[in-house]
Amino acid sequence: MHQLKSFISSRITLNDDELQAIISKFCPKTLSKGQLLLRRGQIANKYYFVNSGALRFFYEEDTPLTAWVVLPNEFFAEISSLSPQRPTRFNIEAVETTELLYIEKADMEILYQQIPNWQEFGRKLWEGMAIRMIDEIIRFQTMTAEERYLEFLKQPGVMQHVSVKQLASYLGITPNALSRIRKNLR
Repeated sequence: MHQLKSFISSRITLNDDELQAIISKFCPKTLSKGQLLLRRGQIANKYYFVNSGALRFFYEEDTPLTAWVVLPNEFFAEISSLSPQRPTRFNIEAVETTELLYIEKADMEILYQQIPNWQEFGRKLWEGMAIRMIDEIIRFQTMTAEERYLEFLKQPGVMQHVSVKQLASYLGITPNALSRIRKNLR
């Protein structure tokens, strides 16, 4: 819970009682590699904080396509399902053993009403997710695969969490194309 407390405290100001009230609503969950947190067609009802490990959002057509990678010290939700309460289009899978803390959507709503600064946290959380999605869209529209790869590498320790195949899918290229890019950059 220490990482979560630090994450929250770095974004909003709370007194000790408020922080404890918030932390008390979180529950731990551990996923093993390959285990699904959320399956396509389910409705999301939780927010998550990644203590360790990593997850990927993917959808399946002919081959699984990785749309998003979530790393340690990130707070996330499947927002396209959570807020409108409609079935998700994604599977969310642990790419390695992953330790999470989660809070139910209903508890978030109660905390929003009870703790005004928690509303600010929620706003900052949603804004951060929206900015990240916009940045991803712009990267795909304006950058080459090599440039997207180099941007991805700027995230500390990211390569230890995802396989080459998952990374290639995330970048929108084949594993062979990723191998060529990596070879050319050496």
